[in-house]
Amino acid sequence: MENILDRFLRYVSVDTQSDESSASQPSTARQFDLLRMLCAELKDMGVDARLDGNGYVMASIPSNIDTKVPKIGFIAHVDTSPDAPGSSVKPQIIKRYDGAPIALQGVPGLFLDPAEFPELLSHRGETLITTDGTTLLGADDKAGVAEIMDAVQYVMSHPGFRHGEIRVAFTPDEEIGRGVAAFDVAAFDADYAYTMDGGEVGELEFENFNAAAATVHIQGRNVHPGYAKGKMKNAIRIGMEFDSLLPADQKPETTEGYEGFFHITGFEGTVEEAEFSYIIRDHSMELYERKKDMMVACADEINSRYGDGTARVEMRHQYYNMRKQVEPHYHIVEKAVKAMEMEGIKPKIQPIRGGTDGANLSFMGLPCPNIFAGGLNFHGKMEFVPLESMEKASAVIRNIISLYAD
Repeated sequence: MENILDRFLRYVSVDTQSDESSASQPSTARQFDLLRMLCAELKDMGVDARLDGNGYVMASIPSNIDTKVPKIGFIAHVDTSPDAPGSSVKPQIIKRYDGAPIALQGVPGLFLDPAEFPELLSHRGETLITTDGTTLLGADDKAGVAEIMDAVQYVMSHPGFRHGEIRVAFTPDEEIGRGVAAFDVAAFDADYAYTMDGGEVGELEFENFNAAAATVHIQGRNVHPGYAKGKMKNAIRIGMEFDSLLPADQKPETTEGYEGFFHITGFEGTVEEAEFSYIIRDHSMELYERKKDMMVACADEINSRYGDGTARVEMRHQYYNMRKQVEPHYHIVEKAVKAMEMEGIKPKIQPIRGGTDGANLSFMGLPCPNIFAGGLNFHGKMEFVPLESMEKASAVIRNIISLYAD
């Protein structure tokens, strides 16, 4: 039996970054490298598994009990965020972490410091896996992938472990909001499911942001700067002016809990024309719609200052808050709570300040809360995951399976 650490390290060595600018499904062919690996590993364990052309691995394990119980699924995504480099990942393993700053060896002078990331101190004495400072780690969500595979390995190697029908799925492109765009819920054939895609130990989430992405196109006018007075319209400066019209207190760095935000994620342009990329988030549908309206109002204001057609906003929906889809089946949340308590974990039910595949799946008829995977500081070079957190997450999966079997 392979231990979960070796499994995780093998998975993070595969570059699986998704690409929002790509129209293919999945968005990058390299995601198939890990998907094929996972499908083969499941088959080697004796699990019925298949990989389809859209980049979904689906697997099923038949029940070994006579009682008819719900079919339970576990889901994780293989892609990693495009927000930081994701190839040639070189993990660092820190055993018995002592609470001191951790040098990230790939960048001289760069440290993962508890003075800036105090959550490190909650994991003193544990084994931490960090980046070397040159890439992200990929614990989002390869920790979840490893935990599900570890639990499957346990089920398949312990025939005395009682369980109903189990379903497993690995998805692409979650990080760009297209994780289940072509997911066949009927073929997956689960009554309920859980995504293993949360953060710190104990996190349990069944509500998330309503989410949209926006592109703001600014059309400027370039004139030789020596003769530009009264003629030039600098698209870069006008775009900055657009951003200044948005509420200063509604940014990721100034919000928490149920507070929504506007987040500028990218910029590309010249004096002649520029594009600014945003994501819009709010748990409240009413406030979410107001935020989208505000983007349009800011464009109207820019056009009133610089002429019609200067600013244009394009918005696309990404996902909705899954709470109203999950709450009628609240027993699946209660099962997860009990499964954590069985491991001595104090559950922390809280809203996701983000989204998961489970949000869209819940609206597709598969209620799907989100459970911790253990990683922290996702999407950046300060990402890390404690080994013990992954082990606990795998145990929680086994406990959920047992609770449904009983």
